[in-house]
Amino acid sequence: MIEPHNKLEEDLGAILDRGMSLWPSLKGARFFITGGTGFIGTWLLESFVRLNERLGLDMHAVVLTRNPDAFANRAPHIANHAGITFLSGDVRNFTFPEGKFSIVIHGATDASAKLLGEDPIRMFDTIVEGTRRVLDFAVQSSANKFLFLSSGAVYGEQPDHIQHWLESDFNGPDCSNAGSAYAEGKRAAELLCALYAKQYGVGVKLARCFAFVGPYLPLDSHFAIGNFIRDAMAKDTIQVNGDGTPYRSYLYAADLISWLWVVLMNGKTATPYNIGSDEAISIGELAALVDLTLGGCGIDIREKPRAGISPKRYVPSVKRAENELGLTQSVTLQQALIKTARWHGWKEYS
Repeated sequence: MIEPHNKLEEDLGAILDRGMSLWPSLKGARFFITGGTGFIGTWLLESFVRLNERLGLDMHAVVLTRNPDAFANRAPHIANHAGITFLSGDVRNFTFPEGKFSIVIHGATDASAKLLGEDPIRMFDTIVEGTRRVLDFAVQSSANKFLFLSSGAVYGEQPDHIQHWLESDFNGPDCSNAGSAYAEGKRAAELLCALYAKQYGVGVKLARCFAFVGPYLPLDSHFAIGNFIRDAMAKDTIQVNGDGTPYRSYLYAADLISWLWVVLMNGKTATPYNIGSDEAISIGELAALVDLTLGGCGIDIREKPRAGISPKRYVPSVKRAENELGLTQSVTLQQALIKTARWHGWKEYS
């Protein structure tokens, strides 16, 4: 049986090849990483391990997590790597590790729909207090680069006349709605980053992350694309809980990680970059594509579109990332679906 991480050989090789101009400056770097055990964080650590092993960069990372043992059970090849040390703690009040760290990557947050519904105050506090705690650590440890993983949620609801969010667009979340706790938390955290860049000279880089697909994405969470892949792999009817009209876009995880490395190393200070795909697809079309690609048993859209209601959108423009940093999407959505399903054990001819 092939271990799940060994199925990433092609993707990790592509990340290494695309960033060849970046890697020499990381020789001997010490990283402090929060959120290193989630979907994006695990991919970052996979690439970190690959860079250390293939290029002999002698990098070391301290990774803050609330449950190191759980991650060790899930990804022992990362947890046991000599270049990575895990620190148990909460991002809001963790004990600062000793020594100097040249790079801080802050991705710790809890984006679960369950937490947003049950305890939005905790969600907001984790984002805002956690970001300030990590920024204080960056100042103390003399970090010269600080990557903050923000979210496209900061823009608020996408108006009908905006097809793709530009970084300069702002509609804003509804601050009177408790359901905006995640979005407003990310907005406040971005402001903190800008303040620390101005007042303390922290080399803050801002990545506004949208929607992604790839290995390590949970298939049993609130991510529609993961649920669709799960249903198709099980040869079940793909269930679309709404009317299928909202538009999303999806960037493959290996492209995502390549982009984040470039933003970290070459992005302008305190300048946000949208991270995602600009190729919009409706949820209904996505379900149909998953069904076609993975051999499901059809789709069931449970609600009918309401007359006079425009479809909601959550789609970025990535022109700034493309024009300033040369970032492009290399994996199509259909390829991404196949890669993700294969990682989860899907066999094309089963």
